[in-house]
Amino acid sequence: MNTRQIKQRIPAIDTSDGAGVRLKRSIGQRQSIRVDPFLMLDTINSDNSDDYIAGFPPHPHRGFETVTYLINGSVIHRDHMGNEGELKAGGVQWMTAGRGVIHEERPQRSKDGLLRGFQLWVNLPASEKMKPAHYQNIEPEEVPAVALPAGGEVRVVAGIVELDGERITGPVQGVAADPTYLDVRLAAGESFSQQVPAEHNVFVYPYAGDLQVGDQLVPQDQAAVLEGGDAVVVHATGGETAFLLVAGKPIGEPIAQYGPFVMNTAEEIEQAIQDYQAGRLTD
Repeated sequence: MNTRQIKQRIPAIDTSDGAGVRLKRSIGQRQSIRVDPFLMLDTINSDNSDDYIAGFPPHPHRGFETVTYLINGSVIHRDHMGNEGELKAGGVQWMTAGRGVIHEERPQRSKDGLLRGFQLWVNLPASEKMKPAHYQNIEPEEVPAVALPAGGEVRVVAGIVELDGERITGPVQGVAADPTYLDVRLAAGESFSQQVPAEHNVFVYPYAGDLQVGDQLVPQDQAAVLEGGDAVVVHATGGETAFLLVAGKPIGEPIAQYGPFVMNTAEEIEQAIQDYQAGRLTD
């Protein structure tokens, strides 16, 4: 086992999106700060509904995928095809925009006001950017939760976790990035290791507490990009820690991005803008 080490740190910055939703953005805070195939990671964590209740009014996407994962709270989503549903705490929506989607996301008020979750943008290769849009809507009970020996837990959204000779596979399937997406909670002093393909790009993002990789500390709300090797080993050296571990196969193609459109060339971006303005984005 060859253990990965920290290559790059990306502290999350405070920003807003949609109709004024307050969030933190690490990967993708500038277009130069990407981790192929991952374009952006946003985090919402607030118990003040004024921070998020305005939501994300109807907006377009083309050429990539959005992955929304909730830990607390709920979000109503609706799109141009008439699909509507509620994403609940513990659930996942893996949306492949492909040629085009116009949708809206409306966070709901909860009894305690807490909304906590993530949206990850995942690029698509050129061969899949114009395929029809589709969803994988994963209910909370469909995400396997694996108990760790020292009291922690791993929720497996995508990829495979091997523990005590058992292979646990996440429910997300058929994605070009061949992703691993884990939500890991560790007890104080607990360690966790995960095999990853040597050719995949990997990052960890602690969202509660700090994390240690090798002899380096990764503070809460800082993405750490890891390099070299086929395994990730992390430690919760202080108190309880919770983090995302995300890995995927790099695409290695040129990226042209204008807001919610991610293509390979400036000409394709111009076409996406024209299609949206003319009402053809989703045709």
